[in-house]
Amino acid sequence: MALPGSTHDLTAARDHGIVAGLTAWAIAGYADKAHQGASGAISTPCKRHKGRKLGNRKKLYNRYHAKVRAPGEPGAATLKKWHILRKAGCSHSRLIAIIQAILTLCHQAG
Repeated sequence: MALPGSTHDLTAARDHGIVAGLTAWAIAGYADKAHQGASGAISTPCKRHKGRKLGNRKKLYNRYHAKVRAPGEPGAATLKKWHILRKAGCSHSRLIAIIQAILTLCHQAG
């Protein structure tokens, strides 16, 4: 089921059952700060509150979180740069195969 382009990623993940699925299968998901409140198996970095500093423990957690997410970032950037999701006129199953191929190539090159 396609959602409007203005739909926030977290809303789309909830609507499609991704958050519930990851939680049910106990699979850790790592998201950015925009996904605060996803709860369940979705982990987000700690936010610094206005006028306060992050403690050493939270800084260390954020560093670890960034290292876990880093390998997927080049693939996401490639997909955005090529506008493949916006301009594709093929079926969803074929589009998934194309995306998997792009991500595989990105990880092999890096």
